[in-house]
Amino acid sequence: MDKTIYLDNNATTAVAPEVREAMMPFFGALYGNPSSMHAFGGQIAKYVASAREQVAAFFNCEPDEVIFTSCATESDNTAIRGTAEWHGKELKVITTAVEHPAVLQPCRRLKAQGFETVELPVDGVGQIDLDKLRAELKGAKHALVSAMWANNETGTIFPIREIAEIAKEHGAIMHTDAVQAAGKAPLDVKAVPVDLLAISGHKFHAPKGIGALFVRRGTKIKPFMLGGHQESSRRAGTENVPYIVGLAKACELAAAQMSAENRKLTALRDRLEAGILAACPNTRVNGDRAHRLPNTLNVSFEYIEGESIAYHLSDLGICISTGSACASGSLDPSHVIRAMGVPFTAVHGSVRFSLSRYTTDADIDYVLEQLPPVIHHLRDLSPFGPGKGPTTFT
Repeated sequence: MDKTIYLDNNATTAVAPEVREAMMPFFGALYGNPSSMHAFGGQIAKYVASAREQVAAFFNCEPDEVIFTSCATESDNTAIRGTAEWHGKELKVITTAVEHPAVLQPCRRLKAQGFETVELPVDGVGQIDLDKLRAELKGAKHALVSAMWANNETGTIFPIREIAEIAKEHGAIMHTDAVQAAGKAPLDVKAVPVDLLAISGHKFHAPKGIGALFVRRGTKIKPFMLGGHQESSRRAGTENVPYIVGLAKACELAAAQMSAENRKLTALRDRLEAGILAACPNTRVNGDRAHRLPNTLNVSFEYIEGESIAYHLSDLGICISTGSACASGSLDPSHVIRAMGVPFTAVHGSVRFSLSRYTTDADIDYVLEQLPPVIHHLRDLSPFGPGKGPTTFT
């Protein structure tokens, strides 16, 4: 299939040409190690420092509050496990049932090690009950709250400012996985009182293999990566200079283009949503439609399997997903969709469309042309549905 319509941008994005251009010198003449004593390597340190300033501007923080990492998974693990190691088992860990595995798995590891941990449930649109958060924080000697800025599967945006303010009222440390929000919402850590914030470059047009962690001054965490003195002894390992420069450029582009990009993406997403709902009965939109990312649409098609939809669309050159790329390969329904209580007739039939700055009107037209026949065909084959016997899945 020559034609490719890429609507899986919450899994990864194309590297922006401007980002590639900014990185190229560091694969050639500027290959020195920024930690070297000699001038050839030492000159590279100024590029890392400049990149740190750009990322700090993206967060509205100070440069020394930025740690460069390999990805958001490392950033999340550093935040959660580093906080736990510093405070010990007096720390209570509070997270949500719909977090990315990069948050859920470290929290569950801590629970297995004897830490008190809580996964807050969500309602039918994927929002948590803030009163339940308050109740869990009450009386905790030390607490870490980890709540994502925006959900990677549904696009639902948490009231992260309110969550952070509640955490601060109770003296808790606040961590947010802001991976999907980066480039789509201002990550202003002066306006939103988080202590720890993780991003990953490949979610907003930087390359895979670079991330960052904001650590507010005074926040106590133990280093996750041990070894050399890099990142002010907070993250050992030779700096990945080309990718650090690329991340900084992606931050610069995102900040400059965010408002216009969000208007465009919202219009494209809404047209896709309306077209799907009009052409495909027995279909529901998952997530909080009033508070969601502009680029994300999660839809459940009743009585059929999401994997079958994705495979058929792939044959037509359309790339979508059935949930988190980090959970692919499993035939179990998405933990996010299950946590929201999606009816059993639809829980297996959820798919995600995620757009980017490079998505066009023609892309949406093609999907709306090709998708309905696929859905109708799969439903014709399905033994389930109205008039076809028991509506259940095994």
